[in-house]
Amino acid sequence: MKVRFLDNRTRMLAYRPWTEKERQVVMRGVWGRSAIAIEPFLGCVVFAFFTWGIIVRANAQPDHSLIVIAPLFALASVAFGIYMVAVMFAPLRALAQTYRPIFIVDGYVRYREPDEHCDDDAIGYVAALFEDKTVACEWEWPGTVRLENRTIPARIEFSVYGGIHKIDGINTGVLPEHLPTLAIGIAPRH
Repeated sequence: MKVRFLDNRTRMLAYRPWTEKERQVVMRGVWGRSAIAIEPFLGCVVFAFFTWGIIVRANAQPDHSLIVIAPLFALASVAFGIYMVAVMFAPLRALAQTYRPIFIVDGYVRYREPDEHCDDDAIGYVAALFEDKTVACEWEWPGTVRLENRTIPARIEFSVYGGIHKIDGINTGVLPEHLPTLAIGIAPRH
């Protein structure tokens, strides 16, 4: 999701820290993704062990021809390591963002249609506006139903990374109230 800060006043907004309950929801997502990352972690360890074993075995023999396959196993270990990092990057980044503030503004929420700069999976833009209708922060918004141009007055809670968390105290679903154990079953929610 692309984010744009369009006004320097955003840094002067009222804000609050993440609550433990909110951070716990993100942490459950991290644990869920960690359960998926076990597979590439084990692949990385197993292929690193094979590489080490081949090198030790090749050095113990007078014929060193076995050493030629060690780089293949080392490459597989590195590939699994990169896969593990890729799986864990987004949830760990989200967890790190929970130590940044959630901004609060009494202003407007603006929805607008996608333009030529929008990603293919975005349905438009959502912005938090100040009371004078200047943009505090704007996000591309994913989804299936195209957004229509509309501006509504609201009290908004948002984080730069996550987007708008609450509008007039009502949760937008960006940060669910509860996440199932290991985040299993979260994908089909609407």
